[in-house]
Amino acid sequence: MRKTIAAIGFFSLLSGCATMTEQPPASSPEPLRPPAGNCDASAVQSYVGEMANQQSGIAIRSASGARALRWGPPDSAWTMDYRDDRVNVRYDTNMVITAITCG
Repeated sequence: MRKTIAAIGFFSLLSGCATMTEQPPASSPEPLRPPAGNCDASAVQSYVGEMANQQSGIAIRSASGARALRWGPPDSAWTMDYRDDRVNVRYDTNMVITAITCG
């Protein structure tokens, strides 16, 4: 019994001398964000007044440099999320483009 208590004491003291390698603090990953500055609405303002259709949508997205296109039907609400890589195209009840913006 005496040897057991001595061994426990010895190993307790020895464990105090052990060094631990400290891990760097875990950093939280940065949120994913779309690439900044991809959309240029000024380059596509000539499409205002044109018909809103698949061909004009493809042309607007390409010419604006945007990665995504969002159509804005008449009398509709949009979410307020902002994306630098998206072009927004609003049109009226006659399918005529009324506004083109980025975001």
